[in-house]
Amino acid sequence: MTSVLYDAPGPRAKRRNVIFSVVFVVLLALFLWWVYKTMDDKGQLEWSLWKPFTESAAWTTYLLPGLADTLKAAALAMVIALPLGAVLGIARMSDHRWVRASAGTVVEFFRAIPVLLLMLFANEFFARSTDVSTADRPMYAVITGLVLYNASVLAEVVRAGILALPKGQTEAAQAIGLRKGQTMSGILLPQAVTVMLPAIVTQLVVIVKDTALGGVMLGFTELLNARGTLAANYANVIPSFIVVAIIFIVLNFLITSFASWLEARLRRSKRSTGAVLGPDDVHDLNAAEVGGTHGTGAGGTI
Repeated sequence: MTSVLYDAPGPRAKRRNVIFSVVFVVLLALFLWWVYKTMDDKGQLEWSLWKPFTESAAWTTYLLPGLADTLKAAALAMVIALPLGAVLGIARMSDHRWVRASAGTVVEFFRAIPVLLLMLFANEFFARSTDVSTADRPMYAVITGLVLYNASVLAEVVRAGILALPKGQTEAAQAIGLRKGQTMSGILLPQAVTVMLPAIVTQLVVIVKDTALGGVMLGFTELLNARGTLAANYANVIPSFIVVAIIFIVLNFLITSFASWLEARLRRSKRSTGAVLGPDDVHDLNAAEVGGTHGTGAGGTI
């Protein structure tokens, strides 16, 4: 049995795949054993190092407040970056050359600069040119850097999602007299959401992880920064890194799982019944329509 993309493996290929799988599992098991043995020899598996994570003080004092700041910064950055990116992406498809050029310049400029550099620049800007307090400045700088960078990336995502739609959608809208703004807001954008959703979720995951840059460089009290304070108090550097890594993995897994569920739901809501009507079915529908809605009897409606 063959597929559109590849031929089904034969007996030799199946045996080879089984051998490769077994070798991979063995190598993975050996690697995990080496990690476990190394950590055990270095004393990183002692219960005294892991015990703080079973107590509420480590969570309520360090990890949970840091996680709250991470989520707060990521949520604010996404709420601002997504509509800004949509505006820039649509502006790049404008019929006016000066609009296209301006939006393209902004997108290409901020997309080419590392997000950490944007955070550092924003921090200096807020310190020298605004009255933002020292306590709030790191969060403002992190959000600003995330917004500028991710809005430029999302602008390209929006533009690609709209251009991925069949041209017949735009032509049909023009045929019934819709203006370009009406076509974009009422026809193209709603359909492009499903196409863009995986890329948007990917950027959301990137935003969540990039908040750690502000913790390392600007002293923003996000999850990774809070981990440093916890490790300094409990002297458990490696275990604290492992726990924070697991938190990030679980958080991003929940985000991607929700996005997958939402995407499937959107696709189901747009899916038609898929029924194919034959000539007899069409004849029956026409007869029912003539006899029901457009009856020619004495009391019928013409």
